[in-house]
Amino acid sequence: MQTEKLSISLPVDMARMVRRRVEDGAYASNSEVIREALRLWQQREQERGHRLDAIRASLDAAANDPARHGSAEVSAHFDRLLTEAEKTAKS
Repeated sequence: MQTEKLSISLPVDMARMVRRRVEDGAYASNSEVIREALRLWQQREQERGHRLDAIRASLDAAANDPARHGSAEVSAHFDRLLTEAEKTAKS
């Protein structure tokens, strides 16, 4: 693995947390802690991208769906949902 040295500044509480994980033996170095944090961040960003892609696909499919509902039908649907939610809240 090719590496590049970076200098970063962390808030005091984060720096303590990094050092504590190394001192506890969970990681061999401060760099390992930061690399693990960045891998998790990267994974989260990829998952977020996949979720957004799925939402976009759903929106595209809905936009291309020839079935359309009138405003009265949509309003009645949300009125039913509201009524059900109010009943649940009172229970």
